[in-house]
Amino acid sequence: MPRLLLSIFVLALALPAAAQTWPSQPIRLIAPFPPGGSVDITARLIAEPLGAQLGTRIVIDNRSGASGNIGMEAAARASADGYTLVLNTIPLVTNQALFDKLGWDPIRDFAPIGMVATSPHVLVIPKHVSAPNVAELVRLARAQPGRMSYASAGVGTTFHICGEMFKDSTGTFILHVPYRGGGPALLDTLSGQVDMSFPTLSAALPHVKAGTLRALAVTGAARSALLPEVPTLQEAGVKDFQFTQWLALLAPANTPRPVITRLNGALRETLATREMREKFEAQAFVPFATTPEEAGKFIAAEAERLSRVIKTKGITAN
Repeated sequence: MPRLLLSIFVLALALPAAAQTWPSQPIRLIAPFPPGGSVDITARLIAEPLGAQLGTRIVIDNRSGASGNIGMEAAARASADGYTLVLNTIPLVTNQALFDKLGWDPIRDFAPIGMVATSPHVLVIPKHVSAPNVAELVRLARAQPGRMSYASAGVGTTFHICGEMFKDSTGTFILHVPYRGGGPALLDTLSGQVDMSFPTLSAALPHVKAGTLRALAVTGAARSALLPEVPTLQEAGVKDFQFTQWLALLAPANTPRPVITRLNGALRETLATREMREKFEAQAFVPFATTPEEAGKFIAAEAERLSRVIKTKGITAN
């Protein structure tokens, strides 16, 4: 038998055996953002119970920098043996459109394991904006094009993309004011320096509950149990609008299918527990369990949809 065919035959026999003994060592979970953010927090929430399901320890590796690109490239170049995983959110599918050259591709370089969690953003306004609902806010914006403004956490962030989608869906011209992070953007919204913002639910919730910001709508397909009195943008009259923050768990491409299947099963078991649901709710997230195939289709659809917004608007992070 030729040497190449023999090598392929031996590898084919070895894969099932390797999958049966996997995992035999700790698993590294790359979080491509700094500690304290939603990706890092979620990674730490799932690491221990997911590791317990698999019979091993999961170690968090914060590889932050360059809008998540450093950690994603490290994950893409890791061995496809099931011992390196990565958790990411929307930059997984927007960075390809925001940056000219990347060392990784969200579809080519990764095998989806499953979705993990989801949470909407919230359209909030400060006290000085006298709009009792979304329809009135849109009327005000249309009456004075370019006079009203919205804050974002920076160019190309989810706040920014959400704001531009809102402008397109409502036919309004609202000035974009980018900040260096969600905290400063929210502070200037609170102080009335800008007229509106689209923060995450977790960031907006304390201020909405305190009455210092008014929530006009959530951006998801359904109302949030944490703000049940606040309508969705679709309910408020903005047709076909849906934008949610989500998190997905992935492995390097070509990770053996039996390993992916076992990881997905362990992830789904982890997300199904009452304890995990309660921990997610404390972070304003809800579990979002899928199969690997469902996750792959979801990620591909989001990549196409959000990249189209970025390219149409000429948004760039370079």
